[in-house]
Amino acid sequence: MHVFITGGTGTIGSAVVAELLGNGHTVLALARSDASARALEGAGAKVLRGDLADLDVLRSGAAQCDGVISLAFGRDYGSAEALARGVAEESAALAALGEELVGSDRPIVTVSGTPWVPGRASTEADPLPTDGPVGGRGRSVMALLDLASRGVRSTAVRMPRTVHNEGRGGFAGLLTETARQTGVAGYPGDGSQRWPAVHALDAAVLFRLVLESAPAGSSWHAVADEGDAVRDIAAVIGRRLGLPVERVPQENFGPFGPIFAADQPASSVRTRDALGWRPVHAGLLEDLENIRP
Repeated sequence: MHVFITGGTGTIGSAVVAELLGNGHTVLALARSDASARALEGAGAKVLRGDLADLDVLRSGAAQCDGVISLAFGRDYGSAEALARGVAEESAALAALGEELVGSDRPIVTVSGTPWVPGRASTEADPLPTDGPVGGRGRSVMALLDLASRGVRSTAVRMPRTVHNEGRGGFAGLLTETARQTGVAGYPGDGSQRWPAVHALDAAVLFRLVLESAPAGSSWHAVADEGDAVRDIAAVIGRRLGLPVERVPQENFGPFGPIFAADQPASSVRTRDALGWRPVHAGLLEDLENIRP
């Protein structure tokens, strides 16, 4: 399959590009910079230059390919306004990609976060939230899945709070960056809240499986660790960086503060049973041992 991918140089995307190329697919990847283009070409992908906001470029990429994986998202999370702009940009891009595929029965795989459900681990059957800081993502993903009725094999892979590789990435990576900046390995709330996690290389396998065979309108959970306590995550970060581990106000984490403070374990039992997905790489706490001072 010839696959158009956005976000192909990120923590998830670079692993997905390698997974696709290593399993007989070819890749056309969106690149917004010379550095991204060089990285993608070095990995073996063909490059389409453009930005996520270039909707005509996105349509062209989708038109040239047998399937699409949409992973790109803005890099500015520093304020609620910046996060909202990123959500709006992603929503417009998904709409453009989906409309290009209407009536073709070609697959498109998008990404979202796992939902959170009070008192239990969320499952693939639970709906995405449509309010809060990232509620717009839930609405755009549901709109894409609705295109299943219009001849699009649209699917969603829901990612846990931390997608990690060599100790970097996801919410745990943001905790690490904040710790380096402030001199404290801080965590919001009482630290008992749980975050699910997955290694990027395991997530990449699931994206490939979903692209190849998942039915239209379906959602899947790329969850390896059902829920690691945030204070345990912070403890590893503090030990690796030689910093004190302390409870800090959730406001320290900007627009992500309310999400960071929520208990949000997630299950992937249905995904594993239906698609035969089996995570094999290091769990989050083990992988965080790769953090260097």
